[in-house]
Amino acid sequence: MGQLGLYAAVVLIWGTTWIAIKYQLSVPPEVAVAWRFILAAAILFAYVAIRRLPMRYSLRDHVFMAVLGVCLFSVNYVLIYIAGGYLTSGLLAVVFSTIVIMNMINGAIFFHRRPETRTIIGAIIGMAGISLVFARDLAAFDLATGGSIGLIVSLVGSYIASLGNMASARNQSRGIPVIQANAWGMFYGSVLLVLYILVSGTEFTFDTSPSFVAALIYLSVFGSILAFGFYLTLLGRIGPDKASYSSVMFPVVALLISTFAEGFVWNSNIVLGVGLTLLGNIVILTRRLPVRPVTAAITPEPCKIEGR
Repeated sequence: MGQLGLYAAVVLIWGTTWIAIKYQLSVPPEVAVAWRFILAAAILFAYVAIRRLPMRYSLRDHVFMAVLGVCLFSVNYVLIYIAGGYLTSGLLAVVFSTIVIMNMINGAIFFHRRPETRTIIGAIIGMAGISLVFARDLAAFDLATGGSIGLIVSLVGSYIASLGNMASARNQSRGIPVIQANAWGMFYGSVLLVLYILVSGTEFTFDTSPSFVAALIYLSVFGSILAFGFYLTLLGRIGPDKASYSSVMFPVVALLISTFAEGFVWNSNIVLGVGLTLLGNIVILTRRLPVRPVTAAITPEPCKIEGR
């Protein structure tokens, strides 16, 4: 699949997971995330076993795959779920979109990778657009009502997710395929969550309702296996800064779905904000046209140098 196809798939899938997550809130956040990645890890291990893909790596590689799992498949999700109890989903989307900036900074720190000017400009335009979309949430934000807790928790969760992006970039640079790295990462992330649930005394429940089971399957297969596979593949190809711009785009998809599923009403701010977000997308993803040298239509005659 080409870069544009991978990007579109990530945006469309993650743009639909917000509704599916709502049907998982019948159990504690850490339990919901644990079930999601336990199922995803089991499916991936079954897949690599059937395909007989190599799964043996060095201890150092396993450490970084564990970092990937802890940062991208467990802790970050639990923190985002917790922050959702204090912030509106719109404001949460705005905060999480800061991962674009975090990836630029971490990419420079860990890989000495300087982001392109067009990427920085596009990210600023996109974040301005998504902030305009959720302007009412921003205006209603109140630190005194627990908003400060939600803001801090969501920022920490977003930064941890960015560290997971860096771990994936490192793993791919070492030649570890995304599927194997994700299988091990989801396994390690799930183990951490299960240990935390047992130690904390949280009841490890399972909701047998059709809505919960359907959401779990969708989030595990599409939201985890496919979307993360596509996203991390894209990250390896175009870099963490450009790939993470999908976090600015998928709230737009979520709004479109909410329009039909929940009767969401659009206004001028939202239309303008979506327009800016799409403009930022164009700035970041379009390639700079090569500059071709202009050849003269008329070849000048050679100059004659007169001797003295």
